[in-house]
Amino acid sequence: MGTHSNTGPSGDGSSRGVSRRALLIGGGAAAVGAAALAADEIRRVWWRVPGVEKPRKEGELDYAGATWTAASEANWRRADRPDDYGVDRVIVHVTQGSFASAVRVFQDPAHRAATHYIVGQDGRVAQMIRELDVAYHAGNRSFNERSVGIEHEGFVDRPQDFTAKMYASSARLTASICARYAIPVDREHIIGHVEVPGTDHTDPGPHWDWDRYMKLVRAASTAAPETA
Repeated sequence: MGTHSNTGPSGDGSSRGVSRRALLIGGGAAAVGAAALAADEIRRVWWRVPGVEKPRKEGELDYAGATWTAASEANWRRADRPDDYGVDRVIVHVTQGSFASAVRVFQDPAHRAATHYIVGQDGRVAQMIRELDVAYHAGNRSFNERSVGIEHEGFVDRPQDFTAKMYASSARLTASICARYAIPVDREHIIGHVEVPGTDHTDPGPHWDWDRYMKLVRAASTAAPETA
């Protein structure tokens, strides 16, 4: 935005600076903005008041079909979703490695990233972070806060890695997540890592069969959701 000068009553064209009215308006806007930010921060941290936070048990699952393997605490942030952050996305990732290697790096505090779940080529599911909490997986803070991340064992350039068991197991998991948070089962709300704004990742890549996957998720959504 450009700058402009005010012409005074004498018509000399000299700058009069910022008017008192502008200062008052600007100050009022700043106060409103600060109040909005404060209210948002209160909404996000209210659960930290003793007795308010949801009860937790070590190793507790959000999805009955998973087994628990904890990620390093350096790779996620404690929260109380969906009370502090609404959950409206599932983000599909590919590990670019084996199931075991993904578990290993998510347990490494130096990695600084992890997803909530990993799905293997044999259909097994590991939960490594509670859905309550914010996983560092999307490379975008807002999308981290609003999503559940699912890794899939394999490589983006190997279509044979995306097995029928993997698709079916992941679809049941995604359907369960969508049911818990009333997430629409569509491609606006079930997305690939490549679709996250600002990302430099390409997964799940061109060989991930979205039509097949979404059909399976919709079918699983009509069945009773699997919860822990």
